[in-house]
Amino acid sequence: MEYDEGSWKEVGGEASAFRFISRRKQVNSPRVKAKSPRHRLARALSVPEVVANGIGATIGAGVYVLVGTVAREEAGPALSISFLIAGIASALSAFCYAELASRCPSAGSAYHYSYVCVGEGVAWLVGWALILEYSIGSSAVARGISPNLALYFGGPDSLPSFLARVTIPGINVVADPCAAVLVLIVTALLCSGIKESSIVQAVVTGANICVLLFVISVGSFIGFQTGWVGYKITDGFFPYGLHGVIAGSGTVFFSYIGFDAVASTAEEVKNPQRDLPLGIGISLSICCLLYMLVSVVVVGLVPYFAMDPDTPISSAFAKYGIGWAAHVITSGSLLALCSAVMGSILPQPRILMAMARDGLLPSFFSSVHKRTQVPVNSTLVTGIFAASLAFFMDVSQLAGMVSVGTLFSFTIVAISILVVRYLPPDEIPLPASLMESIDSVSLRYSIQQKSEKKQRSVENSGINFSENLSEQTRRQRASWSITAICVGVLVLTKSATYTLLPFFLQVLGCSIGTFILLGGLAVLYWIDQDDGCHSFGHSGGFTCPFVPALPVGSILINVYLLVNLGPGTWFRVSIWIVAGVLVYLLYGRTHSSLTNVVYVPAAHVDEIYEASSHFVV
Repeated sequence: MEYDEGSWKEVGGEASAFRFISRRKQVNSPRVKAKSPRHRLARALSVPEVVANGIGATIGAGVYVLVGTVAREEAGPALSISFLIAGIASALSAFCYAELASRCPSAGSAYHYSYVCVGEGVAWLVGWALILEYSIGSSAVARGISPNLALYFGGPDSLPSFLARVTIPGINVVADPCAAVLVLIVTALLCSGIKESSIVQAVVTGANICVLLFVISVGSFIGFQTGWVGYKITDGFFPYGLHGVIAGSGTVFFSYIGFDAVASTAEEVKNPQRDLPLGIGISLSICCLLYMLVSVVVVGLVPYFAMDPDTPISSAFAKYGIGWAAHVITSGSLLALCSAVMGSILPQPRILMAMARDGLLPSFFSSVHKRTQVPVNSTLVTGIFAASLAFFMDVSQLAGMVSVGTLFSFTIVAISILVVRYLPPDEIPLPASLMESIDSVSLRYSIQQKSEKKQRSVENSGINFSENLSEQTRRQRASWSITAICVGVLVLTKSATYTLLPFFLQVLGCSIGTFILLGGLAVLYWIDQDDGCHSFGHSGGFTCPFVPALPVGSILINVYLLVNLGPGTWFRVSIWIVAGVLVYLLYGRTHSSLTNVVYVPAAHVDEIYEASSHFVV
């Protein structure tokens, strides 16, 4: 940051055309929290509720279908290995989320972390992408309720007329009232309070887990009775080879998405430093274990090539004369859909609220209901918008856009871990109302520095200067290394997946990308982590292990999956991003809470507040 000589007044802001992109906000402090009691959320969640929300948001109805598709086309009997690899890969992102959720326990999840660690421009893109992710995600899941519910009434076309899908004449739109009703019911439940909705989520998720345990236990009994015929095939355990197992892990990776929903409730957790990392870790572990056990059982009952791609679990039981199990499995699918819709809608109002608190969206979205202590306005807007999408649109073609928001936020969160450890923000934005105190403290230190400089010149001592120069050099090297890692990952993944390139150029691109990536990683291992990382944010919580290797691995996996998304998905996402950039430039940039602030060294913030009778307003 730049300051006028002898003071800490910001030179950027209006004077610098693009300064707004990199401005960063402060990690929530007691002073910041005290400024707006009307925006407080209820701290009502403990570990069981956090775990229930995490599992409910993660285990959707896809597990009831995905095992058949991936086993038939990619992994074969080694499906459980694909789930294990995907679980380990998602754990890399989960570790990063756990540390930041512990250090920065505020609503907004990845948006909040990127605003604190990277800058306002990237934070806006993350928040805008998450809005798209949760809107389309909840609508796409809700559209799956009708065909599953119809099975209880005798078949695909047996739903009551007021719930059945109907084609609107003239515009050729298939309306789905059942999906819209489900979204509106979930919205009303979320408006009633975080404790109430979490209890319902726990009940629904518990019932869904019971169905999966039924599949595992009864299926295991049948398997031991019949000799696990699915594993007695001539193709072996890896019919598609290691490549098929890796490809399968890339497909099932998205079955683990959900811990970001847990992080978004940080302000509503009683003890976020302890409960959020525990909730993220426990929910991810339970989901991975259930996925692997279900896949082991189902693939063992029926040879992978004979599995039904649409109803693999119920058809597997039907082959052994247990057709009635289809009703139990259908119930589990419905329960999973309901919990997934709730898990998709829950985070978005809190992201909207966080963006509105920061001035990037209208204050309408930051309003918190006095009695229920939830962001009712944001929840209602989210629910109505998602219900409209679910009613009027078949959003299955847009489902790939959900992946962009997820993977982009995972990538930025991993980068934020590197920033926190090697380049933690050393300046704090303070409001202009504290200018008198800032000038006073700044003048005092300016005089003190001149006196020390004169004394050093007399004593011919340059120790402090050398230390400052060394620290500045270390931060510069860390900055360039993190940039090199990001560039290297992008070059490596793009070269590896761009098959139109000649083989020689592909190998050359991969080699260059690997060299840049490993060079940046080596420098980070060589230099020390910043001492300021120990005091950044709230201390005493979870810390991500194996830094910098673990977050770099997370970046590599997520960027690889990003560049593998189809061009159609990227085209549609580009339209949404352009719209978001326009909204930011026309509204968010000028209404940001950081437009008129003064950045001061973090070491002098307490002294400035002590010298002033003002509080943050």
